[in-house]
Amino acid sequence: MMDRSQAEAAAATRCGFVALIGAPNVGKSTLVNALVGSKVTIVSRKVQTTRALIRGIVIDNHAQVILVDTPGIFAPKRRLDRAMVSTAWSGAHDADLVCVLLDAKAGIDEAADSILAKAAGVDHDKVLVLNKIDLVPREKLLALTKGANERLHFAATFMVSALSGDGVDDLRRALSERVPPGPFHYPEDQMSDAPMRHLAAEITREKIFRQLHQELPYQSTVETDSWTERKDKSVRIEQTIYVERESQRKIVLGKGGATIKSIGAESRKEIADIVGAPVHLFLFVKVRENWGDDPNRYREMGLEFPRE
Repeated sequence: MMDRSQAEAAAATRCGFVALIGAPNVGKSTLVNALVGSKVTIVSRKVQTTRALIRGIVIDNHAQVILVDTPGIFAPKRRLDRAMVSTAWSGAHDADLVCVLLDAKAGIDEAADSILAKAAGVDHDKVLVLNKIDLVPREKLLALTKGANERLHFAATFMVSALSGDGVDDLRRALSERVPPGPFHYPEDQMSDAPMRHLAAEITREKIFRQLHQELPYQSTVETDSWTERKDKSVRIEQTIYVERESQRKIVLGKGGATIKSIGAESRKEIADIVGAPVHLFLFVKVRENWGDDPNRYREMGLEFPRE
């Protein structure tokens, strides 16, 4: 049981989960980073790079807002796609508040219309966030707001540019006021509850996509095998990049190992910036056939394995 001082402290604070729902490339990860003020999720030009529910944590005016950055919602074709979409909607149902993100430039296209229809079944307050407003005239923004609110009741509407930061402070303040009263779930200095091993693997995966997004399909994953903090404060990390075919392994390695060396250098630099210490990164590439049908791989990514 809480003593009186703990109960008073809890009453003075607010804390809750806010799910970000939207189509791929709508800017969810960029918005999480803007709200938190630190890079906690992976931003890539290629869609569906966020597979698991990686959360960013915002502290604002005695409130802790835990952002659940869900996978982009899209028409699922493969088993992995179905798992990602299922996880996205479960994140919305489990949250205290849902932010529906729309790309102001794309407007209410087929993907956005489908999301608005399905979001109607989520029994929480919903907030509309129009992102990329710097790319659209004001009249179009007002028409888009009206169109979205006619399809679904929103408790509030916010217009932001996650990239420039315009409107982000207002959204952060509103979210902190809307989460329920209660004690903080996480220590104040913990910006993300995604384990560092997972974040490091995501960073390497992003670098692979950046360099090889033409040649390498989505059937590739990265796992952090070991994470050792050494006496000199540096960190030694071993990771394995899994692909499905030998031809893909050769693509990742590159001629004379040049590609994997370049991927490793970029990843090591970014991980070192985040952990604030020198990083020694060792990458291995292995063929794991049909990993997309292996339930264990899904569990490691925080996804449920679709049986059908």
